[in-house]
Amino acid sequence: MATARNIAITVNGERHSARVSVTDTLAAVLRDRLRLTGLKIGCDLGECGACTVLVDGKPVLSCITLAATVDGSSIRTIEGIARGGELDGLQRGFIEHGGLQCGYCTPGMVLSAKALLDENPHPAPDEVRHSLSGNLCRCTGYGKITDAVSGKPPPAGSQPKIDGVQLVTGGAQFTDDLVLPRMLRGKMLRSPHAHAKIISIDTSKAERLAGVVAVMVGSEIPREYGILPASRDETALAVDRVRFIGDGVAAVAAVDEKTALDALAAIDVRYEILPAILTMEDAARKDMPKIHERTKYDDNTAKHVELDFGDVKEGFAGADHIREDEFFYDGSTHAMLEPHCALASFEPASTGGSYRDGYLTLWSSTQTPHYVHRTLSHVLEMPESHIRVIKPFLGGGFGGKSEPLPHELCAAWLSVKSGRPVKITFTREEVFYSHRGRHATRMRLRTGVKKDGTITAVEYHAWLDGGAYGSFGVVTSYYTGQFLTLPYSVPRYRFESTRYYTNKPPCGPKRGHGAPQPRFAFESQLDMIAADLGLDPAEMRLRNLVEPDSITVNSLRVTSCGIRECIETVMKRSGWREKRASLPPGRGIGIAASAYISGAGKEIYWLGLPHSGAIVKADRGGGIVVFTGSSDIGQGSRTVLAGIAAEILGIDTGHVRVFEGDTDLTPVDLGSYSSRVTFMAGNAVKMAAEDLRKKILSAAAEKFRVSPDEVTSGKDGVRRLDGKEPGLPFAEAVRLAEAKFGTLSAVGWYAPPPLGGTYKGAGAGPSPSYSFTAHVVELEVDDGTGKVKIDRVWSAHDCGRALNRVMVEGQIEGSVYMGIGEALFEQLIYTKPTSHNPGGLLRNSSLLDYRIPTFADIPEIETHIVESIDPEGPLGAKEAGEGPILPVVPAIANAIFHATGVRMTSSPFTPEKMLAAIEELESRRPARERKKARR
Repeated sequence: MATARNIAITVNGERHSARVSVTDTLAAVLRDRLRLTGLKIGCDLGECGACTVLVDGKPVLSCITLAATVDGSSIRTIEGIARGGELDGLQRGFIEHGGLQCGYCTPGMVLSAKALLDENPHPAPDEVRHSLSGNLCRCTGYGKITDAVSGKPPPAGSQPKIDGVQLVTGGAQFTDDLVLPRMLRGKMLRSPHAHAKIISIDTSKAERLAGVVAVMVGSEIPREYGILPASRDETALAVDRVRFIGDGVAAVAAVDEKTALDALAAIDVRYEILPAILTMEDAARKDMPKIHERTKYDDNTAKHVELDFGDVKEGFAGADHIREDEFFYDGSTHAMLEPHCALASFEPASTGGSYRDGYLTLWSSTQTPHYVHRTLSHVLEMPESHIRVIKPFLGGGFGGKSEPLPHELCAAWLSVKSGRPVKITFTREEVFYSHRGRHATRMRLRTGVKKDGTITAVEYHAWLDGGAYGSFGVVTSYYTGQFLTLPYSVPRYRFESTRYYTNKPPCGPKRGHGAPQPRFAFESQLDMIAADLGLDPAEMRLRNLVEPDSITVNSLRVTSCGIRECIETVMKRSGWREKRASLPPGRGIGIAASAYISGAGKEIYWLGLPHSGAIVKADRGGGIVVFTGSSDIGQGSRTVLAGIAAEILGIDTGHVRVFEGDTDLTPVDLGSYSSRVTFMAGNAVKMAAEDLRKKILSAAAEKFRVSPDEVTSGKDGVRRLDGKEPGLPFAEAVRLAEAKFGTLSAVGWYAPPPLGGTYKGAGAGPSPSYSFTAHVVELEVDDGTGKVKIDRVWSAHDCGRALNRVMVEGQIEGSVYMGIGEALFEQLIYTKPTSHNPGGLLRNSSLLDYRIPTFADIPEIETHIVESIDPEGPLGAKEAGEGPILPVVPAIANAIFHATGVRMTSSPFTPEKMLAAIEELESRRPARERKKARR
């Protein structure tokens, strides 16, 4: 039987012929041979829709379509949608509505929508959602995509993303789109055991395979690293033992992926299997083997924290009512659509000598180029000046790409060994193994209140399943307690947390790092207390709010604060009081509130350096270039920073370009995590732009023969304030300044003011500013199936000044969307130990088995922006990217209770859990009593 055949296809109007094997996919032919990289590979299995192309006008998943089956067909990719240099109206709609964030899913989404519109030019929103339900988006929440496709007019004053055209045309280059001459493909061999000693690794057969250029094992670069100095417990590959199923053991670089996979199969690893520690209960036992021998604890505790603020005993003594409850928040993963990818290129020194004298460039889908740069230098023992890290376009992160990861180190070392560029791209299954997502958390919460609901004291204890390595876990151990009190005024507070090592993929930060878990517990318990006291839960919250310009009991400094307006807004818009009294059984409404940081007050490495730097440069044509080390991961920071520079200089954003995330070209910035970019990088850009503006106005003032205070700049150029002379075009004013000052650029550095208390751990939690959020959720529960259907969400978020309203709305909606997933179905499921198997295998390591919300799952989200105008934020702005996720899960839990009388204390609220809880409640009391209790 023939194993290859010739095919002829027409792609975007051009004829192509190719010889393909029976296993070649259409995606491989289009991406690898025709270099049409607009289509993306997000799942390998046709589950996400990112690879969608049109074949004879019909949407097709090219990653599972064999190339041989499309012989003679006409194919259209995203590169063929715009015609004659003009965007298609659909592409413009995505940009104008903000129907794109990271842009990784956008090409496939546009093509699926194009097929729909070709058949039905005016689809209703429900038709759009049904037609596009096979395309996943992890960023937007789908609402703005639906608006763009259904032809809804764009919002007034919409400010498009400055990189929108690249994202809707396939021009945006992500890491896996990059190809270098002589590039090799790297793959990593992973452990099949949750916990085992490595007895031996024999790579000789792999090394002899034709096409294999380099093989590596962990002992070659054994230096331990970690994102936190306090928890350096990882190596690029396992050296002495493996600690979870999927832990890296060896890596290869070969001429193609098939050869690399054959090489992995030829590596012989012998293990001594150890007992697997898969639960926090087992991790707390002293008779189990230690996952990391050097910890100071006598069990598998990774970090233990105890902090007291005020006399908690006195607070409980003065309470009229005390509740104590337990909650569980299951672990979840980021499921960003772009898999991890790193491309390394090593150049040896021209003078010979050690590899340390050479130069290494790494392109990586990372949120933190600066920390990857530091770690490469540490592990490879190369000077930082000989290493360059570049972040191309990045397809979503949500915290999953916010620390150095093993594949980056392996790609780098394989490039050193082979002398050729090496790219490692994860499969979707490998993305699940790399994880770094939400910690599964068990919580005990005790709260005392007066009869009117005023809080007198809170005591909180958390146990966190941290997985196999430290990651950000030390910070998480503090964050789980430090953020619990806000947005309320809690006079006395104590918290204790314990993070455990277990033989599962390591946990780290996921959107809202450390805060959604305690928020679920506290916001749920506040409703429970309100029910005990016969109070309206919204009114009870209003009685306990923190005030602007105040200090919390644990020394968090609150500046601007719009939480009262947030709660009042969602109460009014949702008809809160009326619905609380009138919704029928099975339907319910719930509320929750929260606060979150605008950047961490302390940097990870406490060096006393600025947190963000920026250079703003003017060219003689009047264009402005912003250089920033921050990372746009889909949240739109390129656009925000360009807008800040443009507003300060008085020009249109279209004249500003942003270069970001390149350690050779941009100033140090700590990256995109902790919702820090708008506030911290934004302030750095603002400072630089103000300095540059002074130079431009100074030169123009000399031309006008007035002082600089008498000159201003705006969209009409640079002019005298009194208007006595014609103004200068901005470009002419720039040329005058260049003649006066030479190269026309300015540098801005931002470091937050001193924050936090003096107690141990006070560095975790303080922020220069806090955002505030309130959500109301209305839903329906089917008591026959246990299925929860969310009908509508009202959301109000205090982001300070909204620098780009459409993007802020998109961040709020994306957070609500992700919160709904965590509330209803997202969880990581591992096999349990049996007599024949030690367990620890992740059972749902695909986007089919690990369910994230689709178009069909998302309700209408009514978004309201509250502008408190922060005095220290850039132009008054603060965070919008993570805070809105915090109250979603408890608002849903509270609405479920209102609908059914069932109090869900363990997430996610799956139909199975719901049905069991409903049946238990039914067995305990008559329905009329249940109805009375919930009212």
